[in-house]
Amino acid sequence: MRSLFLFDDRVARSWHPFSTTRPVAELLFGALLLRERIERAVGLPARAILGCPELQGFSEPGAPPVFGARATYGPSGDESLILLSRWIPPLGSALPLPAAAPPTGLRLACEGTPVGWLLPAGRSLPSGDAFALGAGDTGGEPEVGAEMEIPGTVLPRPWTLMEQNPERIMEDLGTLYPQGHGADVAPLDPPAGVWLTGPHPVSAGAGVEVAPGVVLDSRDGPIHLSTGVRVEPRTHIQGPAWVGPGSHLLGGRLGSVSCGPVCKLHGEVDSSILNGFVNKAHDGHLGHAVVGRWVNLGAMTTNSDLKNTYGPIRVQTAPGPVPRDPVGVETGMIKVGAFLGDHVRTGIGTLLNGGVVVGAGSTLFAGPVVSGWVPPFSWVSAQGTQSVRLDAFLTVAARIMDRRGMELDEGVRELLTRLHGVSTGEGTGTSARGGRGGSRSAPKEGPFR
Repeated sequence: MRSLFLFDDRVARSWHPFSTTRPVAELLFGALLLRERIERAVGLPARAILGCPELQGFSEPGAPPVFGARATYGPSGDESLILLSRWIPPLGSALPLPAAAPPTGLRLACEGTPVGWLLPAGRSLPSGDAFALGAGDTGGEPEVGAEMEIPGTVLPRPWTLMEQNPERIMEDLGTLYPQGHGADVAPLDPPAGVWLTGPHPVSAGAGVEVAPGVVLDSRDGPIHLSTGVRVEPRTHIQGPAWVGPGSHLLGGRLGSVSCGPVCKLHGEVDSSILNGFVNKAHDGHLGHAVVGRWVNLGAMTTNSDLKNTYGPIRVQTAPGPVPRDPVGVETGMIKVGAFLGDHVRTGIGTLLNGGVVVGAGSTLFAGPVVSGWVPPFSWVSAQGTQSVRLDAFLTVAARIMDRRGMELDEGVRELLTRLHGVSTGEGTGTSARGGRGGSRSAPKEGPFR
């Protein structure tokens, strides 16, 4: 028997604004979560995610538990396959591992980066130091007798998800649904008044509803509408595109997009990843962006994704797992939009500069263009930046999740509470804003739907 564990290394733990509230393995890329890609490659479900103690308590349907310290897992006698969450295996082929782990263990590498180990039964999991590894580090690793190069690639930064997403959708849909066919999936039989154009497949799961006046344009890539998707009139979908289960497209243009389950989208969404339960029900432009879960964008919220100099965009982000002391990082990319963490909310007319990083739990109101680095739990308005009050935030978050039949469970509450303390300095005297700052409650009512 063999058990699969995933881990976040030092690089993954600095994938702000997402890594403060979820493991990297639970981010969408193409048509699959990063975890789902690895599970398919090795033919095993992940038993746990290791190496990120700040995320203990994380819980979502289908996600394994998160543990941060060295521990003993599962029945004795299991081999342990431990893999880096940001390793991307080839889709459609099994990982070429030996049928049994060598007695001395095996180190796994991809493109020169250590990405895991295969340990024989009876060996302890690596220490926490090993999970903190970055590329080229070896301290804290278990002693092994051999190394094996495995195929795939390693994602260096969160904006790489956005940059490579169109190609990943193309590959995923071609592998998962060849010629538009798959388990409970078939080529879309469009009703009268729906326009299909282009050579690539347009596929749909069960219960998909597409209204007259919709354009499905597969000239540049395939399109997949997952189970229960509804598409309203005057919606133009340009492939490649993957629309997650239960999503509702309300009109506008979407292209080169991956959106997770239960998203409500309207307006222009281009070359972006929306990780699920995102509410963008009004006009506004979202381009070359990565958006966490439970994000609500007020009407006409718009992000820039191109400098007027047409030069590469620089991103302000924290260098380690703690969301403070950001530094500028050159992306080398001309088109970069916004990075919005979980539970971010914007008021009507909010403007976001290219490359902005907005921490989890923040609320932004119309005022100056929001740029650079916004720490978690920030209340940003024309009057300045304050801290969102924790109890008010948790009340609103639970209310929003309840509207989608979900619960803010105790483990996630504790995770968010720890992040709030680190970010605002409550109880520590320091904050990610460089001082103690004020605290502001979320509104009882506001411009959010």
